[in-house]
Amino acid sequence: MSNLDREAVPSPCGGRGFVVTEPVRELLSPRNVKLGESTEVRRLLPNLGRRMVGAWCFVDHYGPDDIADEPGMQVPPHPHMGLQTVSWLHEGEVLHRDSTGSLQTIRPRQLGLMTSGRAISHSEESPRPHARLLHGAQLWVALPDAHRHTDPHFEFHAELPRVTAPGLAATVLLGTLDTATSPGTTYTPLVGADLALTGSTDVRLPLERDFEYAVLAMSGEAHVDGVPLVPGSMLYLGCGRDELPLRADSDAGLMLLGGEPFEEELIMFWNWIGRSQKEIVQARRDWMEGTRFGEVKGYDGAPLPAPALPAVRLKPRGRTR
Repeated sequence: MSNLDREAVPSPCGGRGFVVTEPVRELLSPRNVKLGESTEVRRLLPNLGRRMVGAWCFVDHYGPDDIADEPGMQVPPHPHMGLQTVSWLHEGEVLHRDSTGSLQTIRPRQLGLMTSGRAISHSEESPRPHARLLHGAQLWVALPDAHRHTDPHFEFHAELPRVTAPGLAATVLLGTLDTATSPGTTYTPLVGADLALTGSTDVRLPLERDFEYAVLAMSGEAHVDGVPLVPGSMLYLGCGRDELPLRADSDAGLMLLGGEPFEEELIMFWNWIGRSQKEIVQARRDWMEGTRFGEVKGYDGAPLPAPALPAVRLKPRGRTR
């Protein structure tokens, strides 16, 4: 999914200097962003004061939207570099196309994982015909310097491992949770898991003490470490936890995001993650000139133009608070 803001601004990310090294309960409010003609998303990362959770650097939550008489998601071809995109659905379908030739319909609880590496472009759209409801999350993972120039590729995993406990079914998108490990490729220590809670659930989820974590509320209402979460909100939890108390009086859906704090300093501008002003300028030039990022074939529409660069110089920085 693209960052469609036409007034794109650079986001300084990364660096351990501002990582919270102890448990906290920091509630993050979303920013509403228009995505194409008919989809509005709630952007949780980057957020004012909280730019990353481990290597997770971008989180959009959308829906549930009734798109029975609407085109649904329509995101034209756009470029990425230096990151992975994670497509995750609770309802509906999304058709993915990219410049490596991938063509895949992604359905609920299936993992669409695109590694941009040095350069890729892709589009996302609701297929025709499509389901009545669309509900999901789009997430980005920053690639470390050692792997950010890797060959671009797309992975699709229809079956994913699960962790279960009374009242809890956890599907592991990326990384390892408890004893379950996702087949998705990762480049830093991290975890992503979809948590389905049934009513009257009171359970404790095992965590890695060295990871920092956040929980995104997808549906229903649940209490995370005693804090009530409603859909479209996210609770940052810091580090230093061995377990996480979860409680739900009725059915609820959450996403657990975590990872080892990301050491490197980044620049995130539009749909690119780089390390210097020069890299971002070159990426924009290459996209606008139609080189390097390849061509998405089969999408009925023109590619997205890149926003203008800001007048100020882009500098890689650590995490900001």
